[in-house]
Amino acid sequence: MPKRPTTPSWTITAAGVRLACALGAMAWAGLALAQANPLPPAVAASAASAPPTELKRVEITGTRLTDTQERRESTAAKIVIGREEIDRFGDATVGELLKRLPGVTMQGPPGRGGNIRMRGLGNGYTQILLDGQRIPPGFSLDSLTPEQIERVEILRAPTAETGARAIAGTINIITRDGFKKHINDLRVTAGFENGRLQPNLSWTRNDVLGALTYNYSLSAFGQDRQSGSTTTTVDTRLSDGAVTLDQRDVGEAREKRHGLHATGRLQWRGAEPGADTVTLMPLLIYSTGTALRTSVLTQTVGEAPAPYDSSRTDGEGSFTLTRLNGQWNHSLEAGGRVESKFDLGLGRYVSAGLRKETTAGAVSRTLDDHGENIDRNLLASSKYSESLKGGHSLVAGAEGEANRRTEQRSTLQNGLPLLADFGDNLSASSTRFAAFAQDEWNLSPQWAAHAGLRWEGITTRGTGEAGAGESSNRSSVWTPLLHAVWKPEPQSQDQVRFSLTRSYRSPSLQNLIARPSINTRYPAPGPNTPTQPDRAGNPTLKPELATGLDVAFEHFLPTGGLFSANVFHRQISNYMRSRTALEEVSWSPGQLRWVSRTQNVGDATTQGIELEAKFRLSDLVNGAPKVDVRANASLFHSRVNGVAGPDNRLDQQPDYTANFGADYRFTGLPLTLGGNLNWTPAYDTRLSDVQTAFQARKASVDAYGLWVFNPSMQLRVTASNVGPRDYLTGGSLVDTGAGVSETSQTTTPTYLNLQVRLEFKL
Repeated sequence: MPKRPTTPSWTITAAGVRLACALGAMAWAGLALAQANPLPPAVAASAASAPPTELKRVEITGTRLTDTQERRESTAAKIVIGREEIDRFGDATVGELLKRLPGVTMQGPPGRGGNIRMRGLGNGYTQILLDGQRIPPGFSLDSLTPEQIERVEILRAPTAETGARAIAGTINIITRDGFKKHINDLRVTAGFENGRLQPNLSWTRNDVLGALTYNYSLSAFGQDRQSGSTTTTVDTRLSDGAVTLDQRDVGEAREKRHGLHATGRLQWRGAEPGADTVTLMPLLIYSTGTALRTSVLTQTVGEAPAPYDSSRTDGEGSFTLTRLNGQWNHSLEAGGRVESKFDLGLGRYVSAGLRKETTAGAVSRTLDDHGENIDRNLLASSKYSESLKGGHSLVAGAEGEANRRTEQRSTLQNGLPLLADFGDNLSASSTRFAAFAQDEWNLSPQWAAHAGLRWEGITTRGTGEAGAGESSNRSSVWTPLLHAVWKPEPQSQDQVRFSLTRSYRSPSLQNLIARPSINTRYPAPGPNTPTQPDRAGNPTLKPELATGLDVAFEHFLPTGGLFSANVFHRQISNYMRSRTALEEVSWSPGQLRWVSRTQNVGDATTQGIELEAKFRLSDLVNGAPKVDVRANASLFHSRVNGVAGPDNRLDQQPDYTANFGADYRFTGLPLTLGGNLNWTPAYDTRLSDVQTAFQARKASVDAYGLWVFNPSMQLRVTASNVGPRDYLTGGSLVDTGAGVSETSQTTTPTYLNLQVRLEFKL
């Protein structure tokens, strides 16, 4: 791999850690002082008569708290992103929206979505909720459109109510709620990527019929995308540095997809104050598409000939997700409130693909793959909440969830079954039970606290190799959680937050089930290479456990802006990581294969500093233009104890990430312009003593313009990934047995995305 400029890493100093501990000690000293020294009667009476802020139940009506106010009034740290910010750039996907939020990054090429990560951590570290519930299996956030979202809540530390599977944090996406006002919006969008049209039509309506409030959002879309990649693989002999293998794989793909998204909410509320409410929220997502992928494999050096010269894969697939969520709120005569929920989900993914490889103009191998995955999900929960004497707000509840996946798959290689030992059918299920209790209370006008305890148990079962029987995995975790917030004065613009938490990350079904995925370039039986491994599960995985500390300072501006700084630390045990090794496997008798499996590799730590600013420039500098500025930067440092440095970081966690954006509304013109820069530096990751991974820097510039014709019509033009750059990833692995080092690098071009959207209020 060619040499590249390195980005200097940074290390959080011992002074920074001492500062966090000192702030935490000050917080607990203040808590003890507030309890040991009660307020004078006059002050206590004044405090008692003052309306409490932290303990209000926020009813979503036409006049709810602003995003900044809701963030300020929450005892547990929470960032709220409302409709104004969601609409600003007219994003086509939820991922493009989230990447600009504090501490949030996206895996994969710019403009193409990908896994969502907080604090540089994904794949189970970041908990994703939809309307307060974990997203169902097989669900992708890119299946939602931003028009269907009312607001986004980011919790940097877990709470007992929202769940503890959130080592990095929680992102809660709230779909459109029922407001007591009329909404009837139509949006017509024409997007262009690499000269190809991406149309979208969405309609959102909200209205009231007597005691019923209804809301629905419909969206239809079409996609026509072309993509490509170039992968080079080089083997170097360790003894003399001679190149023993040099391959270059150039691939092209054309994907066409169209679909329909529909969400709704029907809420009935009794006429009496505090009466029962019943809410039903259906969701339907359907998409279907085709794909054509071609590749040319060129080998200039190699002891054995290349497995093929070229390949062509024709594929098609469809995805359907139906979901029904119900909620019942009931107020008790003796005080308190009961909230019960259920969630039913059914997802179905059907795919078919035919791959043909040719050598010297003749077909040398065919791979015919047909699959159907069905995911069923059932969740039920109930909680009791009550405001008690002494300023306490108690919440206690329980929930149960059952997930089941059935997979029917037929893979024929040259007309013969490829994985006969594993059968054509796979069945996997998981059950989860949880119980929690938490209390939120005001210790004084300056102090508020939030304490909780949660127990959660998960059982996973699945079938693997034929004759091996059913494998199972059980785990349970107790997670105590504590949050506090302190203000120098009751009406102060400053506040300090403190959180001490325990969280965990459970293995996914895919990581537990032993059924393998065979590498397509080097099929079985036969050998493969270290950077082209098969993938298989590990039924003995244990969950990761993390003890966390967060300390934050927030300063709120009178005009609605803010400055904040947050220091966090996580101590992780049973860290899970994918490692590649040579194994004797049943799908390649007599021939060792390189196989990648997830393993528990020991302990790890991660820590960082997160900075955020939102303000209007004219509020800070006299005579400056009224430019709305928003910026955030996060610095990370992590270490896996069982791996020697340097670069023994957690998987895919960069040294830092940064966002900078600004908006300006012209005076005398109905025009608003804005832009945003998203930056992630290059970094290396040492996965083991013999394996490393690499990702080049990723920069994305977005810009938009909004012209308001009248209160009922406006035009929004957006350019995403301005100045597109190639996206580079790679890795290397040393095979000490063969005495070679294999390096692989993939270059993926990215494209400018243009979007023109006409918005109507009917």
